[in-house]
Amino acid sequence: MAAIGSLVFCTDCGNLLPASLGNAHNILTCECCGAENKDTGSTRIVTKSKPSDFPSLLRQKLQSNVQRVERHNVKTDSTVTERCPKCGREEVTYTNVQLRSADEGSTIIYMCQCGYSYALSRLPSPVSRLPSPVFRTAAFKGYSVFKN
Repeated sequence: MAAIGSLVFCTDCGNLLPASLGNAHNILTCECCGAENKDTGSTRIVTKSKPSDFPSLLRQKLQSNVQRVERHNVKTDSTVTERCPKCGREEVTYTNVQLRSADEGSTIIYMCQCGYSYALSRLPSPVSRLPSPVFRTAAFKGYSVFKN
C-alpha cells in the first residue's frame, strides 16, 4: 500500500482506498479488487512551498524586463541657447515642472553651470485673449530643491 499525505492507495491495483483515519491498526478494504491494506495515511499534513514552486509567465516577464538605472546616470535636463543673466553664458539647461494646478501653465526652470538658476512662468495674458502665452521671468532663490 502507498500513502501520499492522507490519500491511501491499494498496493495491488493502485485504486484510491476509502477515507484514511491515520491509524495503522485500521484495515482499509479496496472496493475495486478486495485487497486489505493497512491504513498508513497521516492525520496531519504539513506542506511548505516557495514562489519558485509555482512558475508564472507574468513573474518571469516582470523579472526579465527589469532594468536598474542609477540616479546619477539619468539626465533629465535639456540644453537650450539662452543667455545667463548672471555670467552671460550662452547655453543653459532647463527643466519643465508643474508648480501650480493642472489647468495653469507649467514653469520652466533654467540652470546655468555657474550655479545661477531662474524660472520662466507661462501665464495667460489678462489683457489679451490671444492664444499665445505671455512670459514672466523671475529669479529663483533656493534652487537646490530642483537640482539633481
